[in-house]
Amino acid sequence: MTLSFGPIQSLGLAATVLCTLPNAALAQTPSTDPSGDTPFNSMAIARDQTDECRVPKPPADLAETAYLRNGYRAILRILIAEEALASESCSCLLDQFSWDQALDALPRFQTSDHPRLPFKVLDLYAQADALEAQIVEACAK
Repeated sequence: MTLSFGPIQSLGLAATVLCTLPNAALAQTPSTDPSGDTPFNSMAIARDQTDECRVPKPPADLAETAYLRNGYRAILRILIAEEALASESCSCLLDQFSWDQALDALPRFQTSDHPRLPFKVLDLYAQADALEAQIVEACAK
């Protein structure tokens, strides 16, 4: 009579695998904590920094695509920065502006008649960054 340990070994291997699965899942849980050790394969996006005077992400119903929403956000940044420079104000002017003003200012920043690509977002970002840098420099004096 011969004894076979094959089924017992398979059962032991299956139990070992099942016991380690929860630990493996916990090790790969994504985190939105930007200071934590986030796994490389994580798709979690860190939250925006909490700056009271930073133009927030636009509402989803402002425009149908993220490209347009990002453009309107840059336009609003430009409008706020231009007003701060014109008034020589170092205080936050964000509460004096609305998303409607960014929409109304579109013709000024429009570079194309294409409805889905009416402007160049990267150019708008560069312009907003430059204006905001001027404000920082002027207010540092």
